Amino acid sequence: MKMMRNRKLMALGITAALTAGLLSGCGSNTTQPEDNKEDAGEVVVYNWGDYLDPETLDMFEEETGIKVVYEEYETNEIMYPKVESGAVAYDVLCPSDYMVEKLLQNDLLQELDKDNIPNLKNIGDEYLQWSAQFDPGNKYVVPYCFGTVGIIYNKTMVEEPVDSWSILWDEKYSGNIYMQNSVRDALMVGLKSLGYSMNTTDEGQLEEAAQLLIKQKPLVQGYFVDEIRDKMIGNEGAMGVIYSGDVHYAMRENPDLAYTIPKEGTNVWIDGWVIPKNAENKENAEAFINFMCRPDIAHINFEYLTYSTPNTAARELIEDEEIRDSDILYPDMNALMDTCETFKYLGEDAEELYSDKWLEVKSQ
Repeated sequence: MKMMRNRKLMALGITAALTAGLLSGCGSNTTQPEDNKEDAGEVVVYNWGDYLDPETLDMFEEETGIKVVYEEYETNEIMYPKVESGAVAYDVLCPSDYMVEKLLQNDLLQELDKDNIPNLKNIGDEYLQWSAQFDPGNKYVVPYCFGTVGIIYNKTMVEEPVDSWSILWDEKYSGNIYMQNSVRDALMVGLKSLGYSMNTTDEGQLEEAAQLLIKQKPLVQGYFVDEIRDKMIGNEGAMGVIYSGDVHYAMRENPDLAYTIPKEGTNVWIDGWVIPKNAENKENAEAFINFMCRPDIAHINFEYLTYSTPNTAARELIEDEEIRDSDILYPDMNALMDTCETFKYLGEDAEELYSDKWLEVKSQ
């Protein structure tokens, strides 16, 4: 899951150069008068590695005069203790769904002033409904990227329909199956296969899922994260568990690949912008979030990432109709409600239980 989801790190460093020009177009709500730019202050952003186009940081600085101090993290679990410690007063974070819930439970976030984020209107209602599962009332989070977890498979190697997690236990594909090297994502596959919630805290259900994954181990070529995409592109395996955001690139590179969301359901994940409780530049933080919600900026970031954007106005700017209307990148979110879930923060005891079960799987 996003608990362990790695994104390729890229050294952006700290953006420091300020320019005097103004960017025009698309109804920005962050522009400030020219003579006030030198006093615009800064915004301290802590984001996933390589999770936006660096050009958009330069554009934000140029347009607003607000200096961006930018840091990156590799996992939610690396980010959380730094925020909790308060050693650095970050102004903007981009945690995943369950981590938003954890931050809220520990009183580490502050409510957004939506009057300062008018571009929030560009976020589709269906995505706000999903984010309300971990942010009731949508008071603290502005969705930034979303996706699903499903099965990528090679049509030249797999003949039968791929519509169920159960195919990952088919012995004919022994040695040609890739699984996620992730506590919650791997156990989610086992739990959903058994008809259980991926947010269960029932030890018996988790043990059943762990035993199912142990039974599968002899068939698995390897447990990976980012590498699954490249291995499938290279025809090194028949199928694997993957994030939908990686599928578009994979299918473009290898047209023999396809993707499906199993009928038993899966994880719908959402990452979103939030403001920590101890932020020292709240108005600048809201200006930054508002800027990232502007259609042209959200479109630039989509083109850079290929992760689905919940910004419906930005989606309309995608020129490639096949991408814009892709049911992989943009599934019917209402239809997914019946079988799919977002990951919930289950508390420290449950986290330990999940970790123990995953260790049991990996140690066999």
